Amino acid sequence: MPPLPTVLTSAALDPAAVVLALAAGVLYGVGLRRARRAGSPWPRWRILCFYLLGLLPYLVLACGFLGAYSELRWAFTLKIALMFFVVPLLAGLGQPLGLARATLGATGRARLERIMASRAVRTIGNAFVAPVVGLILFGSFLTPMFYLYRTDPVLSGILSIAAPLIGLILALPLTEADSFERSSAFIVVEFVYVFIELLADAIPGIFIRLSPTVLDGVTTWAAGVPGWFPSPLRDQQLAGDLLWFIAEAVDVPVIILMFVRFSRSDRREAASYDRLSDEEMDALAEEHLRRRG
Repeated sequence: MPPLPTVLTSAALDPAAVVLALAAGVLYGVGLRRARRAGSPWPRWRILCFYLLGLLPYLVLACGFLGAYSELRWAFTLKIALMFFVVPLLAGLGQPLGLARATLGATGRARLERIMASRAVRTIGNAFVAPVVGLILFGSFLTPMFYLYRTDPVLSGILSIAAPLIGLILALPLTEADSFERSSAFIVVEFVYVFIELLADAIPGIFIRLSPTVLDGVTTWAAGVPGWFPSPLRDQQLAGDLLWFIAEAVDVPVIILMFVRFSRSDRREAASYDRLSDEEMDALAEEHLRRRG
Protein backbone atom coordinates (compact mmCIF):
# COMPACT_ATOMS: atom_id res chain seq x y z
CA MET A 1 0.00 0.00 0.00
CA PRO A 2 1.17 3.58 -0.60
CA PRO A 3 3.01 5.48 2.14
CA LEU A 4 0.88 8.03 3.97
CA PRO A 5 2.96 11.05 2.79
CA THR A 6 2.39 9.93 -0.80
CA VAL A 7 -1.36 9.74 -0.24
CA LEU A 8 -1.47 13.19 1.36
CA THR A 9 0.80 15.06 -1.03
CA SER A 10 0.19 13.51 -4.46
CA ALA A 11 -1.74 15.68 -6.92
CA ALA A 12 -2.57 15.76 -10.63
CA LEU A 13 -4.66 18.26 -12.56
CA ASP A 14 -7.87 16.88 -14.07
CA PRO A 15 -9.03 19.72 -16.36
CA ALA A 16 -12.43 18.16 -17.08
CA ALA A 17 -13.23 17.74 -13.38
CA VAL A 18 -12.06 21.27 -12.56
CA VAL A 19 -14.27 22.75 -15.29
CA LEU A 20 -17.29 20.77 -14.10
CA ALA A 21 -16.73 21.73 -10.46
CA LEU A 22 -16.28 25.41 -11.31
CA ALA A 23 -19.39 25.45 -13.51
CA ALA A 24 -21.49 23.70 -10.85
CA GLY A 25 -20.17 25.93 -8.07
CA VAL A 26 -20.81 29.14 -10.01
CA LEU A 27 -24.32 28.13 -11.09
CA TYR A 28 -25.24 27.10 -7.55
CA GLY A 29 -23.79 30.37 -6.24
CA VAL A 30 -25.86 32.38 -8.73
CA GLY A 31 -28.94 30.54 -7.51
CA LEU A 32 -28.08 31.32 -3.88
CA ARG A 33 -27.66 34.99 -4.71
CA ARG A 34 -31.01 35.15 -6.48
CA ALA A 35 -32.72 33.33 -3.62
CA ARG A 36 -31.25 35.79 -1.12
CA ARG A 37 -32.40 38.76 -3.20
CA ALA A 38 -35.89 37.28 -3.42
CA GLY A 39 -36.04 37.06 0.37
CA SER A 40 -35.91 33.24 0.41
CA PRO A 41 -32.37 32.33 1.53
CA TRP A 42 -31.42 28.72 0.97
CA PRO A 43 -30.85 26.60 4.13
CA ARG A 44 -27.23 26.80 5.21
CA TRP A 45 -26.89 23.06 5.79
CA ARG A 46 -27.89 22.40 2.18
CA ILE A 47 -25.23 24.84 0.97
CA LEU A 48 -22.62 23.02 3.06
CA CYS A 49 -23.75 19.66 1.67
CA PHE A 50 -23.37 20.85 -1.91
CA TYR A 51 -19.98 22.53 -1.56
CA LEU A 52 -18.23 20.71 1.30
CA LEU A 53 -19.67 17.22 0.90
CA GLY A 54 -20.19 17.31 -2.87
CA LEU A 55 -17.83 19.52 -4.88
CA LEU A 56 -14.82 19.46 -2.53
CA PRO A 57 -14.59 15.64 -2.27
CA TYR A 58 -15.15 15.46 -6.03
CA LEU A 59 -12.10 17.64 -6.67
CA VAL A 60 -10.04 15.69 -4.13
CA LEU A 61 -10.95 12.45 -5.87
CA ALA A 62 -10.15 13.82 -9.32
CA CYS A 63 -7.00 15.79 -8.53
CA GLY A 64 -5.59 14.13 -5.40
CA PHE A 65 -3.85 10.81 -4.88
CA LEU A 66 -6.49 8.76 -6.73
CA GLY A 67 -6.20 11.00 -9.76
CA ALA A 68 -2.40 11.07 -9.67
CA TYR A 69 -2.17 7.27 -9.57
CA SER A 70 -5.10 6.38 -11.81
CA GLU A 71 -2.97 3.83 -13.63
CA LEU A 72 -3.58 1.65 -10.58
CA ARG A 73 -6.76 -0.34 -11.08
CA TRP A 74 -7.83 -0.02 -7.45
CA ALA A 75 -7.19 3.75 -7.35
CA PHE A 76 -9.12 4.37 -10.56
CA THR A 77 -11.98 2.10 -9.48
CA LEU A 78 -12.22 3.80 -6.09
CA LYS A 79 -12.28 7.22 -7.74
CA ILE A 80 -15.01 6.43 -10.26
CA ALA A 81 -17.11 4.40 -7.79
CA LEU A 82 -17.14 7.24 -5.26
CA MET A 83 -17.90 9.76 -8.02
CA PHE A 84 -20.80 7.63 -9.21
CA PHE A 85 -22.31 6.34 -5.97
CA VAL A 86 -21.37 8.72 -3.14
CA VAL A 87 -20.61 12.24 -4.39
CA PRO A 88 -24.00 12.63 -6.18
CA LEU A 89 -25.95 11.59 -3.06
CA LEU A 90 -24.10 14.11 -0.89
CA ALA A 91 -24.24 16.92 -3.46
CA GLY A 92 -27.91 16.14 -4.10
CA LEU A 93 -28.71 16.94 -0.47
CA GLY A 94 -28.04 20.55 -1.46
CA GLN A 95 -31.09 20.26 -3.74
CA PRO A 96 -29.70 22.08 -6.80
CA LEU A 97 -32.89 21.30 -8.71
CA GLY A 98 -35.07 22.80 -6.00
CA LEU A 99 -32.84 25.88 -5.90
CA ALA A 100 -33.18 26.27 -9.66
CA ARG A 101 -36.96 26.03 -9.43
CA ALA A 102 -37.04 28.64 -6.69
CA THR A 103 -34.88 31.20 -8.49
CA LEU A 104 -35.49 30.81 -12.22
CA GLY A 105 -37.96 33.09 -13.92
CA ALA A 106 -41.18 31.83 -15.47
CA THR A 107 -39.49 31.04 -18.80
CA GLY A 108 -36.52 29.26 -17.25
CA ARG A 109 -38.76 27.34 -14.85
CA ALA A 110 -40.98 26.18 -17.71
CA ARG A 111 -37.93 25.04 -19.66
CA LEU A 112 -36.63 23.14 -16.63
CA GLU A 113 -40.01 21.50 -16.13
CA ARG A 114 -40.03 20.33 -19.74
CA ILE A 115 -36.59 18.80 -19.31
CA MET A 116 -37.49 17.05 -16.06
CA ALA A 117 -40.76 15.80 -17.57
CA SER A 118 -39.01 14.37 -20.61
CA ARG A 119 -39.15 10.63 -21.13
CA ALA A 120 -35.35 10.29 -20.90
CA VAL A 121 -35.01 12.00 -17.51
CA ARG A 122 -38.04 10.29 -16.00
CA THR A 123 -36.80 6.93 -17.24
CA ILE A 124 -33.33 7.36 -15.79
CA GLY A 125 -34.68 8.83 -12.56
CA ASN A 126 -36.15 5.70 -11.04
CA ALA A 127 -34.78 2.75 -9.12
CA PHE A 128 -35.41 0.32 -11.99
CA VAL A 129 -32.76 1.92 -14.20
CA ALA A 130 -30.01 2.61 -11.65
CA PRO A 131 -28.67 -0.97 -11.43
CA VAL A 132 -28.66 -1.29 -15.23
CA VAL A 133 -26.60 1.90 -15.59
CA GLY A 134 -24.19 0.73 -12.90
CA LEU A 135 -23.85 -2.69 -14.51
CA ILE A 136 -23.07 -1.17 -17.91
CA LEU A 137 -20.50 1.25 -16.51
CA PHE A 138 -18.67 -1.08 -14.16
CA GLY A 139 -19.25 -4.13 -16.33
CA SER A 140 -16.96 -2.48 -18.87
CA PHE A 141 -14.21 -2.76 -16.24
CA LEU A 142 -14.21 -6.46 -17.07
CA THR A 143 -12.95 -5.73 -20.58
CA PRO A 144 -9.79 -4.24 -22.13
CA MET A 145 -11.63 -0.89 -22.04
CA PHE A 146 -10.56 -0.70 -18.41
CA TYR A 147 -6.97 -0.11 -19.52
CA LEU A 148 -8.04 2.67 -21.88
CA TYR A 149 -10.10 4.35 -19.17
CA ARG A 150 -7.02 4.57 -16.96
CA THR A 151 -4.47 5.63 -19.55
CA ASP A 152 -6.33 7.69 -22.16
CA PRO A 153 -6.71 11.27 -20.87
CA VAL A 154 -9.77 11.92 -23.06
CA LEU A 155 -11.68 8.84 -21.88
CA SER A 156 -10.60 9.47 -18.29
CA GLY A 157 -11.85 13.05 -18.51
CA ILE A 158 -15.16 11.93 -19.99
CA LEU A 159 -15.65 9.49 -17.12
CA SER A 160 -14.75 12.18 -14.57
CA ILE A 161 -17.67 14.23 -15.91
CA ALA A 162 -20.13 11.48 -16.85
CA ALA A 163 -19.91 9.46 -13.61
CA PRO A 164 -21.05 12.24 -11.21
CA LEU A 165 -23.60 13.69 -13.66
CA ILE A 166 -25.28 10.34 -14.31
CA GLY A 167 -25.05 9.52 -10.61
CA LEU A 168 -26.73 12.84 -9.78
CA ILE A 169 -29.61 12.16 -12.18
CA LEU A 170 -30.09 8.78 -10.52
CA ALA A 171 -29.91 10.34 -7.04
CA LEU A 172 -32.24 13.31 -7.61
CA PRO A 173 -35.49 11.33 -7.15
CA LEU A 174 -34.23 10.39 -3.68
CA THR A 175 -32.74 13.70 -2.58
CA GLU A 176 -35.43 15.86 -4.21
CA ALA A 177 -38.49 13.67 -3.85
CA ASP A 178 -40.89 16.62 -4.13
CA SER A 179 -39.73 17.19 -7.70
CA PHE A 180 -40.40 13.56 -8.68
CA GLU A 181 -43.88 12.74 -7.48
CA ARG A 182 -44.61 9.03 -7.31
CA SER A 183 -47.56 7.16 -5.85
CA SER A 184 -46.98 5.21 -2.65
CA ALA A 185 -47.65 1.96 -4.51
CA PHE A 186 -45.00 2.76 -7.13
CA ILE A 187 -42.47 3.64 -4.42
CA VAL A 188 -43.16 0.31 -2.69
CA VAL A 189 -42.33 -1.50 -5.93
CA GLU A 190 -39.14 0.59 -6.25
CA PHE A 191 -38.31 -0.19 -2.63
CA VAL A 192 -38.55 -3.94 -3.29
CA TYR A 193 -36.48 -3.54 -6.44
CA VAL A 194 -33.68 -1.91 -4.45
CA PHE A 195 -33.09 -5.24 -2.73
CA ILE A 196 -32.58 -6.81 -6.13
CA GLU A 197 -30.15 -3.98 -6.85
CA LEU A 198 -28.17 -5.05 -3.79
CA LEU A 199 -27.21 -8.16 -5.73
CA ALA A 200 -26.90 -6.50 -9.15
CA ASP A 201 -24.46 -3.84 -7.92
CA ALA A 202 -22.15 -6.53 -6.58
CA ILE A 203 -21.80 -8.47 -9.84
CA PRO A 204 -18.95 -6.49 -11.50
CA GLY A 205 -16.99 -6.26 -8.26
CA ILE A 206 -17.36 -9.99 -7.61
CA PHE A 207 -16.16 -10.92 -11.10
CA ILE A 208 -13.21 -8.51 -10.87
CA ARG A 209 -12.26 -9.86 -7.46
CA LEU A 210 -12.52 -13.55 -8.29
CA SER A 211 -11.02 -13.59 -11.77
CA PRO A 212 -7.80 -15.65 -11.80
CA THR A 213 -6.39 -13.62 -14.70
CA VAL A 214 -5.87 -9.92 -15.39
CA LEU A 215 -8.96 -8.94 -17.33
CA ASP A 216 -7.62 -5.93 -19.22
CA GLY A 217 -4.66 -7.94 -20.55
CA VAL A 218 -1.90 -5.75 -19.05
CA THR A 219 0.11 -8.14 -16.88
CA THR A 220 3.20 -6.02 -16.22
CA TRP A 221 3.87 -2.48 -15.04
CA ALA A 222 5.89 0.03 -17.02
CA ALA A 223 9.43 0.62 -15.84
CA GLY A 224 9.95 3.04 -12.99
CA VAL A 225 6.73 2.50 -11.02
CA PRO A 226 7.02 2.87 -7.22
CA GLY A 227 8.01 -0.19 -5.26
CA TRP A 228 4.75 -0.20 -3.30
CA PHE A 229 2.71 -0.97 -6.43
CA PRO A 230 0.99 -4.38 -6.04
CA SER A 231 1.21 -6.98 -8.76
CA PRO A 232 -1.28 -6.43 -11.61
CA LEU A 233 -3.44 -9.34 -10.44
CA ARG A 234 -3.42 -8.16 -6.82
CA ASP A 235 -4.19 -4.66 -8.06
CA GLN A 236 -7.23 -6.02 -9.88
CA GLN A 237 -8.35 -7.95 -6.80
CA LEU A 238 -8.17 -4.79 -4.68
CA ALA A 239 -10.23 -2.97 -7.31
CA GLY A 240 -12.88 -5.69 -7.10
CA ASP A 241 -12.92 -5.54 -3.30
CA LEU A 242 -13.43 -1.77 -3.29
CA LEU A 243 -16.11 -1.77 -5.98
CA TRP A 244 -17.98 -4.59 -4.27
CA PHE A 245 -17.85 -2.86 -0.88
CA ILE A 246 -18.86 0.62 -2.11
CA ALA A 247 -21.71 -0.66 -4.29
CA GLU A 248 -23.14 -2.56 -1.33
CA ALA A 249 -22.51 0.05 1.37
CA VAL A 250 -24.18 2.87 -0.56
CA ASP A 251 -27.46 0.94 -0.68
CA VAL A 252 -27.96 1.55 3.06
CA PRO A 253 -28.48 5.34 2.74
CA VAL A 254 -30.43 4.75 -0.49
CA ILE A 255 -32.90 2.52 1.37
CA ILE A 256 -33.20 5.12 4.14
CA LEU A 257 -33.88 7.88 1.61
CA MET A 258 -36.47 5.72 -0.15
CA PHE A 259 -38.21 5.08 3.17
CA VAL A 260 -38.33 8.83 3.83
CA ARG A 261 -39.66 9.35 0.30
CA PHE A 262 -42.39 6.76 0.86
CA SER A 263 -43.40 8.36 4.17
CA ARG A 264 -43.74 11.79 2.55
CA SER A 265 -45.71 10.40 -0.38
CA ASP A 266 -48.03 8.51 1.96
CA ARG A 267 -48.67 11.63 4.05
CA ARG A 268 -49.29 13.67 0.90
CA GLU A 269 -51.81 11.16 -0.44
CA ALA A 270 -53.53 10.89 2.95
CA ALA A 271 -53.85 14.68 3.11
CA SER A 272 -55.33 14.79 -0.40
CA TYR A 273 -57.98 12.22 0.61
CA ASP A 274 -58.78 14.14 3.79
CA ARG A 275 -59.65 17.19 1.71
CA LEU A 276 -62.30 15.29 -0.27
CA SER A 277 -65.94 15.63 0.68
CA ASP A 278 -68.11 12.59 1.43
CA GLU A 279 -69.69 12.85 -2.02
CA GLU A 280 -66.29 12.97 -3.71
CA MET A 281 -65.10 9.96 -1.71
CA ASP A 282 -68.20 8.00 -2.71
CA ALA A 283 -67.65 8.89 -6.37
CA LEU A 284 -64.00 7.86 -6.12
CA ALA A 285 -64.95 4.52 -4.55
CA GLU A 286 -67.57 3.86 -7.24
CA GLU A 287 -65.03 4.65 -9.97
CA HIS A 288 -62.52 2.27 -8.38
CA LEU A 289 -65.08 -0.54 -8.15
CA ARG A 290 -66.20 0.04 -11.73
CA ARG A 291 -62.62 -0.28 -12.99
CA ARG A 292 -62.06 -3.49 -11.03
CA GLY A 293 -65.30 -4.89 -12.38
